[in-house]
Amino acid sequence: MTSSATNSGSYRVGSLLADFQPDFDFDAPLPLPVEEFEDRLRRIRRQAVEAGHDALIVHTGGVGWFHTSNHYLRYICDWMREGVLIIPTDNDKPLTLLSFFTQSVLLPPGGEPVLVEDIWQIGPIGREYADRPGDSVVKTAEKCAELLAGMGLAKAQIGRIGDGTSLTFWTALDELMPKAKFVADNAILDRMQKVRSPREIALFRAAAQLISIATQAAYHVARPGVTDHEIYAAFTQAQLSYGGETGDGYQIGINEFGTHCGKPYGHVVRPGDLINLYVSNVTYRGYTAQTARMIAIGGITKRQEAVLAACTEGVKRAEKLIRPGALMRDVNNAAFEPMIERGMLASPEARSMPYNWAPMDDGGARLIPRQYVKNIDWEAQGRKLMHLYPATHGPHNPNLGHSVGMAGGQNSFNISSHNYDRMEEGMVFVLHTQWLEPLSAGCNVGDMYVVTKDGFENLSRHTPLETHRIAAEA
Repeated sequence: MTSSATNSGSYRVGSLLADFQPDFDFDAPLPLPVEEFEDRLRRIRRQAVEAGHDALIVHTGGVGWFHTSNHYLRYICDWMREGVLIIPTDNDKPLTLLSFFTQSVLLPPGGEPVLVEDIWQIGPIGREYADRPGDSVVKTAEKCAELLAGMGLAKAQIGRIGDGTSLTFWTALDELMPKAKFVADNAILDRMQKVRSPREIALFRAAAQLISIATQAAYHVARPGVTDHEIYAAFTQAQLSYGGETGDGYQIGINEFGTHCGKPYGHVVRPGDLINLYVSNVTYRGYTAQTARMIAIGGITKRQEAVLAACTEGVKRAEKLIRPGALMRDVNNAAFEPMIERGMLASPEARSMPYNWAPMDDGGARLIPRQYVKNIDWEAQGRKLMHLYPATHGPHNPNLGHSVGMAGGQNSFNISSHNYDRMEEGMVFVLHTQWLEPLSAGCNVGDMYVVTKDGFENLSRHTPLETHRIAAEA
């Protein structure tokens, strides 16, 4: 009886990568210059003035795994820890940062905040952690209120920017400053990131190059007998060794149907497998890239070949339309034409399109089918797959793509049938076509682009979009 998980053979990764070399040179740009942050601060303050704010408070929390809950502080002042940033609207008043209120062990470098004069260390406290009374969130709010009062802002209108982790802090600040008027205004920062500067695009380009290097490393080691752990490790080692910041922003899925998109669990690659490298996030200096690639091990079915072809052709048709002034709706709809031609879809309209995570047609919850699905590697670990994923056929999402930004940020726009915005020079986004049929076929391929003056640049061009083929022999 098997009493342990599948042996991943991680000791082999070093030898598998021993002769690996990417087929292009990585261009590693330096951090953004101070002048770029000064320009951002100028624009932030101008928008705050237009909104009638006397100051802005920006809150970024911690969410574990040494990650912050949003990207706002890194965008404003290049601070990669948690913190509360006070930005007076007056140009002659300095920025003040309150930080070090979680148990994160991250210390500068990297992370000296740009343009900030005073940094207040609140300190993670509490009975269990430090054997002293108090709550770090409340202490942060108390110091923030004290500093705002000292600036003469106790009765001011103050814009606040944060996320779900900010709620306790906002509540405490409301109680401490009852005469102030607080106005939620995340849009100030979100609007500024729809179009990127040339220096930002250089960082996006570097992140995309890291994906290409890592993808080539995955191709280098993938073969029958290798595990998903080893492919994932090769991908991770390659991108981290060139300057990637994290190793947890992407997924790998392997089975004979091409229908899984998850984390490695001990699957052993076999002839007939389809491998999906869904790279949702590789980060370089805070800026992310996204792509998706497929690998076929030996022969696959005619249906699988048809799905791979439709998805690949869809990205290529959409790509041809990318230019300043192009309607995002038109780019989206072009990608779904191959699926419509093959009878896979009836329409590119998001509202009517089936997709893997869709609720029922009436908006109610969908019951995932309970069904035994054979998976010998999972069963060797004493577990079974007893539900059928995905619950429905179709793309992952009812759209083609979305903006790509900084780590921890939300999409500022989607490439979808209902988006009638026009593309602008400096927009950065991913186009990925996806299609999954339970226990039949699946594909997820995509490239990352920046809109240029006369068209586009494919930032992920160093690895072809087409399915990578590996012989079935071990």
